[in-house]
Amino acid sequence: MTQVVEIKIPDIGDFKDVPVIEVLVAPGDKVEKETSLITLETEKASLEVPSPQAGVVQDIKVKVGDKVSEGTVILTLAATEQSTQTAHTQTTTSAAAEKNAPSAPVAATPAAPTQPVGPSDMHADVVVLGAGPGGYTAAFRAADLGKKVILIERYPTLGGVCLNVGCIPSKALLHAAKVITDADEAAAHGIVFSKAQVDLDKLRGWKESVITKLTKGLKALAKQRKVEVVHGNGKFVTDHSIQVETAEGSKTISFEHCIIAAGSSVTRIPGFPYDDPRLIDSTGALALSDVPQRMLIIGGGIIGLEMATVYSALGSKISVVEWMDQLIPGADPDLVKPLHRRIGKRYEAIYLKTKVTQIEAVEAGLTVTFEGDKAPQPQTYDRILLAVGRRPNGREIGAEAIGIQINERGFIPVDQQMRTNLPHIFAIGDIAGEPMLAHKATYEGKLAAEVIAGHKVAFDARTIPSVAYTDPEIAWMGLTEKEAIKQGIDFEKAVFPWAASGRAISMAREEGLTQLLLDKTTRRILGAGMTGINAGELIAETVLALEMGADMQDLSLTIHPHPTLSETVLFAAEMAEGTITDLFLPKK
Repeated sequence: MTQVVEIKIPDIGDFKDVPVIEVLVAPGDKVEKETSLITLETEKASLEVPSPQAGVVQDIKVKVGDKVSEGTVILTLAATEQSTQTAHTQTTTSAAAEKNAPSAPVAATPAAPTQPVGPSDMHADVVVLGAGPGGYTAAFRAADLGKKVILIERYPTLGGVCLNVGCIPSKALLHAAKVITDADEAAAHGIVFSKAQVDLDKLRGWKESVITKLTKGLKALAKQRKVEVVHGNGKFVTDHSIQVETAEGSKTISFEHCIIAAGSSVTRIPGFPYDDPRLIDSTGALALSDVPQRMLIIGGGIIGLEMATVYSALGSKISVVEWMDQLIPGADPDLVKPLHRRIGKRYEAIYLKTKVTQIEAVEAGLTVTFEGDKAPQPQTYDRILLAVGRRPNGREIGAEAIGIQINERGFIPVDQQMRTNLPHIFAIGDIAGEPMLAHKATYEGKLAAEVIAGHKVAFDARTIPSVAYTDPEIAWMGLTEKEAIKQGIDFEKAVFPWAASGRAISMAREEGLTQLLLDKTTRRILGAGMTGINAGELIAETVLALEMGADMQDLSLTIHPHPTLSETVLFAAEMAEGTITDLFLPKK
């Protein structure tokens, strides 16, 4: 017996009036359960809506270009009586959850909890503490693998520091800064623009719209996967429960397994006048309240130099002070030199091997006293950005009280499966150790979720790339030259200068370089670094090469498109092989 039923748009989160971009079936088509019916284009991504049951398509109610929301009728389906019995519940199932449900069996039995779970307001198979890139990735992957998940986040929106006050807003402002800089530099090529007029309110609003678009997408993805989100500050009360202080009061959430993704906080130097609004951290810098005339950046690392890039383009006179003997101390000196040369001409001052010993708040600004071999006399600035690093939040979540080990730096030690010393509790991201990078956190988050689900997986990435989104960008992966020397590794270095790159020259940005480190015996790649436009995009090829165990011949015989900056990897490999024709190499 058949029955004609209406198939409707399921729960797609907060999205409304979503356009239909493709109709995948026609009247008379026989469809099985989960057959894709139409494709929608949400703000986050394209989304296929599957059929909740088997049957024959009768009448299609939508067409390409129509806008639909939850509950909109897609089509009518002649279904068997047996399949219609479950139709109501299945039509409200998330399209994304249906599409992403695991198809492969797990490879092992999940670990059992170490003790019974006591009374609580809420309970989940997996509780994730922190909704940054690592946290939401862990939560979504665990949900896709069939776990009931609760995601705890202290901020009103998902995404953590990275999405709300870190990676994403900083890149939005860096894009704006590059537009201004490119327009200024075009004058040397005969293209003259009037001086940029910056509307801070509009710029700030655009930056916030970028954040909103992404955080709204995350909220929708959580809803589609039926991940319950609880907003508030969470602390462990037992090894199987967390107390969360929410706007509605205190809630106790119990769990079988927990993934700690509580991130890190800005490091502070004792004795500075933090109650003065003219002394800001990276969050304050991203707020873009105004453009100071004279600004000091304390800390010559990635965060400080990225913000220096933004404010310099907007018109501030920038000074940078760094205690170490080079900017971005984690990178090889050769990679940093092109950046130092460029900003040295643009910034008011760069002080290396120098530290700030005192900041005095006066009416005219913040007066700074320096110490070091080439320390200047006290200087007064309109604004100071403190960017001396971040510290893990290991001691702020009550972890030690329940027996989780925390080291002297505040990190939570984990094994290759991201387990803490309590085997049912995992830690990922900044709180689990350096490098403190979002892409490391997402890798670890997915891994932890899969371990909980019983998969036989472990952390096996051979490298984690780093990128400074300065101008020019600096990116590196694998061994640095300093590390190779320290480890006593017998290596070679091949460096291709971008001054010989047709693409770089045509962009008037030939200051860059691409550097490969290789094993002298096997000729395999050990590390890579590059400085220049889009270095952060280009580094991915070398990461893959290292993961695949590629040697210099693999890279040098791979045809790259011309003219591109990606060719510089090919050219560096050809230099290592002695086959390059774009430069003259004297015979050894």
